Amino acid sequence: MMKIIFTLLFIIVYALQGIQAQVPKPVKLTIENGKIEGFNDDEQHVDKFLGIPYAQPPVGELRWKAPQPLTDWSETRDTKKFGPTPMQADVFGDMVFRSEKMSEDCLYLNVWTPDSRKKNAALPVLVYFYGGGYVAGGSSEPRYDGASMAQKGIVTVTVNYRLNIFGFFAHPQLSEEAAYKASGNYGLLDQAAALQWVKDNIKAFGGDPDRVTIAGESAGSISVSSQMASPLSKHLIAGAIGESGAAIKPTLAPVSLEEAESIGMKFATTFGYYSLKELRKASTEEIFEKYKKSGFFGFPSVIDGYFFPKTLPEIFKAGEQSQVPLLLGWNSAEIPGMAFMQGQPYTDEAYIKNVKQAYPDTYEEVLKLYPHTSEEEIALSATALASDRFISYSTWKWFDLHRKHSDQPVYRYLFSQIRPKAANEEKQPIGAPHASEIPYCMGNLYLMDEFNWTDADKKTSAVMQQYFANFIKTGDPNKGDLRKWPAAKPEDGTPPVMIINADSKGGRSSK
Repeated sequence: MMKIIFTLLFIIVYALQGIQAQVPKPVKLTIENGKIEGFNDDEQHVDKFLGIPYAQPPVGELRWKAPQPLTDWSETRDTKKFGPTPMQADVFGDMVFRSEKMSEDCLYLNVWTPDSRKKNAALPVLVYFYGGGYVAGGSSEPRYDGASMAQKGIVTVTVNYRLNIFGFFAHPQLSEEAAYKASGNYGLLDQAAALQWVKDNIKAFGGDPDRVTIAGESAGSISVSSQMASPLSKHLIAGAIGESGAAIKPTLAPVSLEEAESIGMKFATTFGYYSLKELRKASTEEIFEKYKKSGFFGFPSVIDGYFFPKTLPEIFKAGEQSQVPLLLGWNSAEIPGMAFMQGQPYTDEAYIKNVKQAYPDTYEEVLKLYPHTSEEEIALSATALASDRFISYSTWKWFDLHRKHSDQPVYRYLFSQIRPKAANEEKQPIGAPHASEIPYCMGNLYLMDEFNWTDADKKTSAVMQQYFANFIKTGDPNKGDLRKWPAAKPEDGTPPVMIINADSKGGRSSK
């Protein structure tokens, strides 16, 4: 009998130890507004603080206003779960969120920091902005997870910002009530407020407020170019990383306030809203359902004389942007060639027809630059054309402007590692598609089990993440046994480019 009792006690104690081992160890910090409690991930050796508010909830009378400062809290605030994802439709099939809900109350950020940091550490900081065309996205996506970067000694922050009608709606009555007499750009103002929060609070997490690198992909990259240009935020950063995109035509460039207000007025009057009071009184769900029915994919950013004093090319040509090191690039197949072919087959006749239609005055030059001697070559050229027209050109222009109007180093890459075919894809991608580089550079292949990653993918990720980590730490991607990545010179007609794949190597290109 005693043997049975001892056996049962042993089992109970063992079980309790197992449960205790699975319970994350709480970690408390004090930031400007009060105490917060995150947790330690013992396996990853990283402390995580999720769902930290950085501004007041932009709801009710604060809907369509610049983010407002937080009020202090007296009790310790729990920060162990991601905050709500911004309101959005299911636009992109590759987005997976770890937050529990969507809400207009979405201004939260997340911090991952090494648990080995010293009390007075001054570690480099990465602030990452998600993509999604300013209509979708969220900081809880696994591909943006900051633990892997934190393991490299980098305090990593991901930020929610307002989207679509809640983040970029402009209206004459909104402009009238604002102190700066303009409206729109609320999502970008959110990002600027988050950067100020990082400046004021990151030291508590072991980060150095003077060593903040901002990064992002697609709309996140466009955001990085915008924060570099804005007088509200350009002084808050020490470096910038852009992955596919800049706020330069034809890619989500800001429009005039008059045009943005006109778009906003059209939406409001179409649905019977004739006053700002009516617009703010409507529920989140009501406004969002009207937005989805409206046919508006998104609302543009605005040259408001506040966040954007001028266009990006004007700001950069004047040397008024943040004078910091810049690392940027794009992918080898940002968008399928069929986007240019308009669904037509890769035949010589169809290809020439589409080139003539797109470039009636210069089609002969375009055909030389994007050749068409075979079906395979047409597929490659159509993909290159579609990608350039979609997002590669704007990224190149940003690169060109900063290297010519800055004394800071500029590094360019071309990501060409073709990831494994996804379950919903019929064919292997012709190149590296849009957004495919994100889990590689953030070290998060292990969190995306929908792909059968190969040794080549893992090698590519290790190299790309190390380049990025080096840059975040020093403003230079070169360190260790990585292949030399030269900076571009202002006068160089064929500036260097690092081709990133399983056999990463440097090259030169005139585009």
